[in-house]
Amino acid sequence: MPSTESTKSAVTTFLEIFSEGNVEKTLAALSDDVTWWVSGKLDGMSGSYDKQGFGQLIGGVADVYTAPLRITPISMVAEGDKVAVEADSYAELKDGRVYNPRCHFLFHVAPDGRIAEVHEYLDTKHAHDIFFAS
Repeated sequence: MPSTESTKSAVTTFLEIFSEGNVEKTLAALSDDVTWWVSGKLDGMSGSYDKQGFGQLIGGVADVYTAPLRITPISMVAEGDKVAVEADSYAELKDGRVYNPRCHFLFHVAPDGRIAEVHEYLDTKHAHDIFFAS
């Protein structure tokens, strides 16, 4: 079983890579059989994604940002291969709006240090207003 510090380090590194906005590097940090689940009932965002589907999701939404979406951890709690993260997300959109929810993630880290599973909890009303409202 991985140590608490190694799992926290793996998640910290993953969030840094994700925040660079490089989809290829982000996907390389995920296990091949990763599942990324987004909370809620927001069509076009909520639900479960495999590695390819998650790549399409983050690649598509990145087109509306002026710079990559940054995820900044506020706090982390780890036990075994799981890390719970409270984080602030921030991105400015090309139309001037700002996406800035506080989120919660539960990461499962594979023995090789890649991310094996993620549960993402976010403010779906804010996400709807930013990404889907006309």
